[in-house]
Amino acid sequence: MSDYRRLNRANWDDRAPLHAGSHDYAVDSFRADPSFLSDVVRFDLPRLGDIRGLEGVHLQCHIGTDTLSLSRLGATMTGLDFSPASLAEARKLADAASTVIDYVEADVYDAVSVLGGARFDLVYTGIGALCWLPDVHRWAETVAGLLRSGGRLFLREGHPVLWSIDETRTDTLAIGYPYFETPEPSVFTEADTYVDAAGPLTESTTHQWNHGLGEIIEALLQRDLTLTQIVEHHSVPWNALPQRMIAGDDGEWRLAEHPERLPLSYTLQARKR
Repeated sequence: MSDYRRLNRANWDDRAPLHAGSHDYAVDSFRADPSFLSDVVRFDLPRLGDIRGLEGVHLQCHIGTDTLSLSRLGATMTGLDFSPASLAEARKLADAASTVIDYVEADVYDAVSVLGGARFDLVYTGIGALCWLPDVHRWAETVAGLLRSGGRLFLREGHPVLWSIDETRTDTLAIGYPYFETPEPSVFTEADTYVDAAGPLTESTTHQWNHGLGEIIEALLQRDLTLTQIVEHHSVPWNALPQRMIAGDDGEWRLAEHPERLPLSYTLQARKR
């Protein structure tokens, strides 16, 4: 296993039980209410449309709250993640919700060989996924390989401009990290995860990459995918810039001042020709 996979997987194994126990992921609400959906999926309901009867795969599914939400909207879902601890939490949640979801442990780049090619009507990738991948072209190749002809990619992600902002600066919005994909990762060591959780991380070092919006779109176009929607948003579903943001009732965070100055996330859809 490459160094970045080993470090990142250990980090996500460490985060998984903390996330499952945090109110941010609302696991108790999923268990108690069979109609409950994650804030992330609920935000994009108008763009998702009717997914009943579709066969879908959620890449980098983590503990499965978005995966379960898509299943509740009527899709037959598979979840894929490289973290066994995350998948253990995802399976527990699906069992508690009496929902059949096939969870598979694999690296995203191995998804086609593990799951089978041209199998899915919907490939879903959610917030905070692409930054863990060093090569966006390999990701686009994976997406294209998984989709049937006419199948759809649905991506909601943190905006690459946001990922380039130095979040430690509270006096101004300052570029502190690469916007474009780079051969070498940005290396971070952070003692805590991004939720209100008890206990620090023991596996605190990660390797991450940014990918420019144009790079993502070009990678998809080169894989016979046709772009059908790109929407940039003023909000993102976590406190990405501490001391600079306010939370809304929809679970989204926005800049407290001048929200028009910074794109925080985007929704992208594409179809396989």
